[in-house]
Amino acid sequence: MRYHHPEKSLAMLPTRPEISDEMIAPFFRTDVETYKEIKASLDGRAHRCARELLGDARLADLVARLPFEPETTVVGLGDSITDDLLSWFEILRHLLAETRAASGVRLVNAGISGDTTSKALSRILHVLEEKPAWVLILLGTNDVLFVREPPTKAQVSLEETEKNLHALRDLAKAQSGARLAWMTPPPGIEDRQAPSPIEQPVWRNKDLAEVAKLVRKVAGKDPLVDLWEAFGDPAQPEFLLPDGLHPSLAGQKAIAAALVERLAGA
Repeated sequence: MRYHHPEKSLAMLPTRPEISDEMIAPFFRTDVETYKEIKASLDGRAHRCARELLGDARLADLVARLPFEPETTVVGLGDSITDDLLSWFEILRHLLAETRAASGVRLVNAGISGDTTSKALSRILHVLEEKPAWVLILLGTNDVLFVREPPTKAQVSLEETEKNLHALRDLAKAQSGARLAWMTPPPGIEDRQAPSPIEQPVWRNKDLAEVAKLVRKVAGKDPLVDLWEAFGDPAQPEFLLPDGLHPSLAGQKAIAAALVERLAGA
């Protein structure tokens, strides 16, 4: 439930079905009350993270200066790092709710677990239907994943990743008036990868570093948050979960803080 939200994919069906908790709970083989309780618990944890960050007076001042105009929409486009119910984007939602609730800024989490830049490109026009004033983009981690054995082909080649990032940027700017902010995929800790079962996804930090270079290049004059600087190289161990790839709660807080720091001056 933390990382998978089938309602987002269902919402893209041509029929645009009405989606309820009663419809989604069976995907997780649970009753609707348990489903609601788990979601509320995760949301509460994200809320506590936001309050902890706001305990820093300097960061609280930066949140107040974020360049989000009243009654506008901010979209987070990404993979599981964004789709996570404890993600940087959900923490950002609570930062704004705590400090700028009256502004009416609407946040739309358009992260979908497992997305590559190719998959995100295939749905960017649907995302732009939200009429965002800002699109915050954190993509590329899944592009570099291999499937054992042997790890000979990434899901998306580096060349295709570069084309996808350029296309995402160009489409977003051509089809909307949105401003874009970019984040590099963060580094991982390779030693935490599970040993070798067939079809176990694996990655290499050198490939993540190459994607990060592409994001820095594509961002151009748009705001850029370099998560290699925020996480460190090598990454701080406490910023990643035991799989070595997904950010921990501490890592998600670090992403949120780095984003606020960068956008407050945008």
